[in-house]
Amino acid sequence: MFNSYNRRKKHDTVFLNVKPTFNGQDGGLRKYSTGLLDNEDNPYLNANISRGSRASVGTTTTLNENFRPNVFYNNIAPIQWFLHIIGVLPITRREAGKAKFLLNSIAFGYSFVFFILLAIYVSYVAKNRIGIVSSLSGPFEEAVIAYLFLVNILPLLLIPILWWEARKIAILWNDWDDFEILYYQISGHSLPLNLFRKTTIIAIVLPVLSIISVVITHITMADFLFVQVIPYCILDNLTAMLGAWWFIICDCLSTTANILGERFQRALRHIGPAAMVADYRALWLRLSKLTRDTGNATCYTFTFLNLYLFFVITLSVYGLMSQLSEGFGIKDIGLAITAIWNVFLLFYICDKAHYASFNVRTNFQKKLLMVELNWMNSDAQTEINMFIRATEMNPSNINCGGFFDVNRNLFKGLLTTMVTYLVVLLQFQISIPSDSGKHTNVSIAELVTDAFMETTEATSTTPLTTTTTTKAPPPARGRKG
Repeated sequence: MFNSYNRRKKHDTVFLNVKPTFNGQDGGLRKYSTGLLDNEDNPYLNANISRGSRASVGTTTTLNENFRPNVFYNNIAPIQWFLHIIGVLPITRREAGKAKFLLNSIAFGYSFVFFILLAIYVSYVAKNRIGIVSSLSGPFEEAVIAYLFLVNILPLLLIPILWWEARKIAILWNDWDDFEILYYQISGHSLPLNLFRKTTIIAIVLPVLSIISVVITHITMADFLFVQVIPYCILDNLTAMLGAWWFIICDCLSTTANILGERFQRALRHIGPAAMVADYRALWLRLSKLTRDTGNATCYTFTFLNLYLFFVITLSVYGLMSQLSEGFGIKDIGLAITAIWNVFLLFYICDKAHYASFNVRTNFQKKLLMVELNWMNSDAQTEINMFIRATEMNPSNINCGGFFDVNRNLFKGLLTTMVTYLVVLLQFQISIPSDSGKHTNVSIAELVTDAFMETTEATSTTPLTTTTTTKAPPPARGRKG
């Protein structure tokens, strides 16, 4: 009884790290691999096998295709190559499962030199922009728009932040390689992810659109010089491609969860031993861990990116709203493109993470609950119930290191906060005098100083008025009659 009382309580969350053992001779297939399905149900078998024939368990290794590694990495490769070109994620990966971040590698040396050169260029641009802001005269909204160009150089900090998180990202890639081996051992074929074409299109179209948006801003803005276009193009592409990188990883998680659910339902229609259900439970737990590690491996990067996008959207929308009284002009085109571009980027970051979490957990739970248990034996039914319990106990949310969950609620919360700040900024704009003849050549600093002096004078005269009122003689009484 005493030992039972002091027994350590089990954790609510179950973390199962299945380390697959892959043998090149027999393929490492499990005993109950579902790779022995018919040609009609399994298109991954050899096309020379006659239709309608069923393979035996002992001949599964001769029927399956050779293991195809690097499925996940090959699907994200186009975006990964673009990020390598601009000095982001200097991770060395010579073979599957061997991704590393090394300070003495050629990739890190290139990234470091690129960062130093870009930082020098951005410092020159920032000095020029600070000079424009300090000498700015005119309405308050013009100062806010000028500060927007200073905010747009902040993505430069993402490169050293990604250096800090590169080791965790390398571990995430290695875990994907382990998952692919385990999937092959259980299902009998390689992971059928076919997102390379989508990734290639994104890696080509997105940088082109980003460069076009910066060029349009250069044409419509008077103080945006041509020499400043190059660093802004690089930094804008950095934020856009990091969003695309996140988009593709979440898409891989969603597609893999759907494939795993379909394979599990198909496997239950053919064979239903308890060991096969346990294998799929182990596979799902690995996928759930990959989902969590996606947010943990990039927590600081995407926390910074989400806050940056929120700040840029707020300033851009305020710049547009403050110009409504004067009408929509040419200089507002750049602000409109910046606001729309960043709103869509923030939305897709939140939406794809929400969709990935939904498919990995909620959608998979629905498929488990629809399984018919009547024809299964007691062991298989117990394994199904344990599978359902595992999906309930293991969170599959993409969380940025405990700061917040990346989902649609995050997008809604940021928009709500943005509206609050816009109201405050518009009220501050209304409170500033708008007499154009009086403040034509007055700077923003002088306007703030004058407003402060007027407030001080009003505060100092209030007690004097109150004292004079209290010392007034009381009214005389009149006589009756």
